[in-house]
Amino acid sequence: MTIECPLCLNSQCNLYYSSDRKNLVRDYVICKVCDLIFVPEIFHISEKEQKARYLEHNNDPNDQRYRTFLSRLKDRITPFLNPGQIGLDYGSGPGPTLSIMMTEDGYTTKNYDPIFQPNTFVLNRKYEFVVSSETIEHFVDVRANFDFIDGILAKSGVFGVMTSIKYQHIRFETWSYHYDPTHVSFYSPVTMAYIASNWDWDIAGIYDNVYIYRKKH
Repeated sequence: MTIECPLCLNSQCNLYYSSDRKNLVRDYVICKVCDLIFVPEIFHISEKEQKARYLEHNNDPNDQRYRTFLSRLKDRITPFLNPGQIGLDYGSGPGPTLSIMMTEDGYTTKNYDPIFQPNTFVLNRKYEFVVSSETIEHFVDVRANFDFIDGILAKSGVFGVMTSIKYQHIRFETWSYHYDPTHVSFYSPVTMAYIASNWDWDIAGIYDNVYIYRKKH
């Protein structure tokens, strides 16, 4: 059976790793073109199971540890923004916090999450910036999501994304990031560069697991 990469839509994909962990029996496939590692949809859990898993996370706006974690993205993107700009937290989760932190710093930020904040009216405009923290690893229709982000991002807009990057020194089989059953897409530096090239974005900054893109004119 031919498997198509959900990012570049190429069929040059090979089995990368098979997990036989308890409650995590699934395959991981790697694309030879864009280097995305992804879990075929046959192994995905249901939306109900995903929601239950997300609710296990402590996404409390009053939790200083969570705020410190989100600051890794906030503090990297704000130098690329102008005061008063309006943005969107794409994939804000059950306890929207990054938007609060951005707004506190003077950047009005709205929330969208397909499960917890499905207020699609916020998607009917352009934004000067978009942030996505621990979100893109959940993308099933990867290309469609990046297409959508590109569509709502204004010219010269900034996209800040945080996810655990599969760097070359990481051994996938012992990498805890792939143990989460809701994580189905994994990105390497090659993948992140492909994203920039495909959507004609500049990579404005790389900070370990944070990438800052700027949309070209």
